Amino acid sequence: MTSDATLRPVSAAEVTRWDHEADVVIAGYGVAGAAAAVEAARAGADVLVLERTGSWGGAAAMAGGFIYLGGGTELQKACGFDDSVENMAAYLNAAMGPGADSDRIADYCVGSVAHFDWLVSAGVPFKAEFFGEPGWEPMGDQGLMYSGGENSYPFNTIAIPAPRGHVPQMSEKKQGEASAGYMLMKPLVDTATAAGAKAIYDVRLQGLVVESDGRVSGVTAKQYGADVTIRARRGVVLATGSFAYNDTMVAAYAPRIAGRPAASIEQHDGIGIRLAQALGADLAHMDATEVAIFADPQQLVRGILVNSRGQRYVAEDTYPGRIGQLTLYHQDNTAYLIIDGDAQDEAMASLSPQLMLRPPTWVCDTVAQLEAEMGLPEGSLQATVAAFNAGVERGEDPLLHKKQQWLRPIGSPVGAIDLRESTGGFTLGGLRTTLDGEVLHVSGEPIPGLFAAGRSAAGLAAWGYASGISLGDGSFYGRRAGRRAASGR
Repeated sequence: MTSDATLRPVSAAEVTRWDHEADVVIAGYGVAGAAAAVEAARAGADVLVLERTGSWGGAAAMAGGFIYLGGGTELQKACGFDDSVENMAAYLNAAMGPGADSDRIADYCVGSVAHFDWLVSAGVPFKAEFFGEPGWEPMGDQGLMYSGGENSYPFNTIAIPAPRGHVPQMSEKKQGEASAGYMLMKPLVDTATAAGAKAIYDVRLQGLVVESDGRVSGVTAKQYGADVTIRARRGVVLATGSFAYNDTMVAAYAPRIAGRPAASIEQHDGIGIRLAQALGADLAHMDATEVAIFADPQQLVRGILVNSRGQRYVAEDTYPGRIGQLTLYHQDNTAYLIIDGDAQDEAMASLSPQLMLRPPTWVCDTVAQLEAEMGLPEGSLQATVAAFNAGVERGEDPLLHKKQQWLRPIGSPVGAIDLRESTGGFTLGGLRTTLDGEVLHVSGEPIPGLFAAGRSAAGLAAWGYASGISLGDGSFYGRRAGRRAASGR
């Protein structure tokens, strides 16, 4: 990892030679970098992408592939769902958490349909089939899914539920092994290459080169251990990912996920953020994180989640990322899934991959016995199960509003799956940017020649999330950053 002591800006006057030159230099070849490369090249710029690893893809190529889009995309219509810009914005303003940028959300929603069309025009394939089962992602190659708990309480009372998880089609997908993220990235890289963008690999950023007037005009880097300098005649786009694998930054900004990074890659060490900070760049949402709970939704919806006091605290049919966040931050990372034998058998017989389905940690004939085995306060779990079962008999869940289709009484035998310490997450904060991807100085003014997108920048999400937001705003604002950088303004 590059030490902070070596991150100082390099004066252009100190550069004695340029090893590479381009109009637009993009650091990082994940989804934000690829989208930036396509748009900058299409705008007539000479584009060079610098990738730290030996190949394009980044975290996006390893992800489930969700792109969060809505407002009435052709895929939504083909699957029989109505949506609108206003409806999508209503959901996102509620779901993206306290501090979310409503102007950015409005901007994204207005451009969402056009962004879907752009992805299709770039060769990203989508199958017009809806996947309606609980799950982290579709089991097959279906193209549309609820990916943020839109049809769960409280969001189904705020906006009309509409699925917005758009998933590229990948017929040979295997969860945990081969993801649809590849089928998002490959067409984008092919499109960028066809438009004239070039790439060099195994390049590790070291510093930003700055002119006497403060304009960013290039980068210094290392390639195979040798120092290289790359000139950017019009602009530099930082698309180097989050800081989830930078222990120092995580400890400072998001300590609750320290030691448990997930849905990220080790190259996400915050290098782009730190390089821009050395120029006085402003930051946003640095304490915000997305948190996954490592449990299968097919099991979650069929049971009830309780905390260390034996009490329910979240509807089990909501977005699993919301469950993970509430568990880590509000329940001291302690959760138990109470599930009876019939429900467990149903879950195990579902289409879910076996890698996340878990056997019960404890199994007993009665709730009282289970409560004692788990070491919960006497009477606590018994009261919780009794109240839940009474609500089920009335066809309701007055406490947490779980959907009626999943309201089944907890019977016998009854077990509990220990989900303590079963969360992991990634960071959502980053550089503060304009809607055109310009990196903002702490003064509020753009830093000339410097742009950012993807998880290097603070995007739509603050203290909330929906699967597909990162790939969605990364590609959307990557396009903006590429266009703006190509303009030379």
